[in-house]
Amino acid sequence: MDNKLIATVDIGSHSCILLIAAFEDAPATEEGAAPRKVLVPKLQKVEVCRLGEDIYEHGAITEKRMKELEAIMTKFRMDLHALGANLKAAVMTEAMRNAENPDEVIAVVEKALWIKPRIISGEEEGKLTYRSVKEWHGDGIVTIDIGGGSTELSNGDNTFSIPVGALKMFKAMGPIPGPEYKKFVKETFKEVSFKGMTKKPVYLIGGTGTALAMVYLNKQQFDYKAIEGLELSISDLDAVTTRISNLSKELRAMLPGLENGRHEVIICGLFWLKSLLEKLRVETFKISTAGLRFGLLYENQ
Repeated sequence: MDNKLIATVDIGSHSCILLIAAFEDAPATEEGAAPRKVLVPKLQKVEVCRLGEDIYEHGAITEKRMKELEAIMTKFRMDLHALGANLKAAVMTEAMRNAENPDEVIAVVEKALWIKPRIISGEEEGKLTYRSVKEWHGDGIVTIDIGGGSTELSNGDNTFSIPVGALKMFKAMGPIPGPEYKKFVKETFKEVSFKGMTKKPVYLIGGTGTALAMVYLNKQQFDYKAIEGLELSISDLDAVTTRISNLSKELRAMLPGLENGRHEVIICGLFWLKSLLEKLRVETFKISTAGLRFGLLYENQ
C-alpha cells in the first residue's frame, strides 16, 4: 500500500462530506511493535444539503433539493480530479433510508460523481464509524455518531441506530427544545438497551461534536489536529449549550462551526448528546473527527 490519494463521499441528512486521504506509517507506539498504516486526511469538505428536511416535510427528495445535491457532487468531483484522488465509495444514510424516491436521487449522484452511491443501514454506518475511531484510539471504547437524521452507537460488539438526529429534532421542536423534550426522550429510550456500553470511554463523532469543539476552543477554522481527542465534561457541555442558547439566531450563526445552517440545529444536538451521556453513565467524553467516511476506506484496505 502506498501513499496514493483515496477518497470517499458521505451523503447525510444534513451535510455531504468529501474526504481525500492517504495511508501513512503510524508512529511507533512501543519498541518492537509491528509497523502499521493509519489513514491521514489531506482534504475534507463539508457542504450542507439538508436532505432530511425534505424527508420530514415531503417524504421524498424534491427536484429543487436534487439539483442542489447535483451541484455539490459536481464540485466534489472537480476536487477529486484536481488532486488525482481515487474515489473508493459514496454512501447515503438516514435520509435516503426513508426516502420514497431513492432511485431518482441515486441516479443524480451517479451522474455527477461518476460512481453509484449505495444506501447503507444504520448498523453498518455505526460499525464503520466505530472502526474509524478504533484505528486512531484503540479498543474498549463507545462511539456516538449524532447525525442530522439518526444516531449510531457502537462498542465494537454491539451496534445500533436510533432514528433521532439534530435536524430531525429541530424540525419537530424548533431550535431550542421545550418542555416536550423530557417526554420525547423517555419515549425514545423505552425500547433502547445500553447494556455493555455504560461507563466506558466515549468518543463523539459527527457535525454536532465538531461544532461543539470549535465553539469551545473558539476555532474559526476546522483543525482536525486541535479537535481530535479533545476531552470535555458534562459541565463543559452545559456551559456551551447555555452560551449558545442565550444568543439570538443571528449571533449564533456567527460562532465558529455554526455557519451554513448548523446554528439552527446545534442546540437540539447538544440536548440529545447530554441525554445519551447520562444513559451511558459517564461524566466526560472525547471528540473525534473520524467517522463513516474514514471507516469506508478501512473497509477497502
